[in-house]
Amino acid sequence: MPEKRLSVLVVGLGQMGRSHAMAYHTHPGFEVVGLVNRSVPSLPAELADYPLRHDFAAALAEFKPDLVSIATHTNTHADLAIAAMESGAHVFVEKPLAATAEDAERVVAAAKANGRKLVIGYILRHHPSWMRLIEEARGLGGPYVFRMNLNQQSSGAAWGIHRQIMQTTSPIVDCGVHYVDVMCQITDAKPVEVRGMGVNLAQGLPQGMYNYGHFQVLFDDGSVGWYEAGWGPMMSETAYFVKDVISPRGSVSIVMDGGASSADINAHTQTSRLLVHHAETDASDTFVKSDDWLDMHDEPGHQALCDREQDFVYRAIADDLDLTRHMADGVTSLRICLAADESVRSGQPVRL
Repeated sequence: MPEKRLSVLVVGLGQMGRSHAMAYHTHPGFEVVGLVNRSVPSLPAELADYPLRHDFAAALAEFKPDLVSIATHTNTHADLAIAAMESGAHVFVEKPLAATAEDAERVVAAAKANGRKLVIGYILRHHPSWMRLIEEARGLGGPYVFRMNLNQQSSGAAWGIHRQIMQTTSPIVDCGVHYVDVMCQITDAKPVEVRGMGVNLAQGLPQGMYNYGHFQVLFDDGSVGWYEAGWGPMMSETAYFVKDVISPRGSVSIVMDGGASSADINAHTQTSRLLVHHAETDASDTFVKSDDWLDMHDEPGHQALCDREQDFVYRAIADDLDLTRHMADGVTSLRICLAADESVRSGQPVRL
């Protein structure tokens, strides 16, 4: 048990906010002092007794937390995070960091100016299987081809969540930052150009919003990547989950078990198996080495993954971890996805 528990104010109690609140509830280093949500949410029994407030500024002044955990709509992230840090709190903020690159830079600047820790919700960074995929891909060496998507055939409550997100944020930005962050961790190269396209297949979305998007990103080491994301009841579940990294020396791929549902939140991070393919051939162009299958079935589910992520937040504060690269990566991945969104709307490539 840590000598001092860190007090936490949890802001936003949607799907991810509740999961993070549960992680704080069970972590010995945290003490949940309050919850903030605009409406009265449906909460699990473990969270039902915590004080619930509807005004963030008032709750911040009332509870004076060590940490503020933000899982609200993207366009509110920057102002909430900056207010929290200026009050003296460290901040965990769900991805994307902000709605604009300029706002993301403001949040990072506030963290540095106030000497506060800022952790961004890149949950795949805490997933053993994704960490192994990055390690295996880096071992192959570039340049790389990245092929990634996450389409979701959503209906009912899941489609309701997606419609809410699309009031402010397109699918290629909301989900894309995860996978662009993976690309950037593998190549370490500078992104130079983004080309995007999209179409709205759904009724009732805000003017200019689209529920299907696709983009390509070019890096200065010659690497290229594409990412695709579509949400809604019309989406196909054929090849909805592609995570593939190719290099001159071979490839690393996530291979999902059959029967997984694209709307299942656990399926968005679970990998089942990694396939490592070796490209080396002999004089007769026959492969020298057979493929390696790495079994990843014993991996964390969604809540266990949130628990790991919030344990990292605790260690970042308690051990005074240097988050300079973490924050810079958060801005870079967001900048790429926002450029893709700009390209969708303008019909033109965007130079970075």
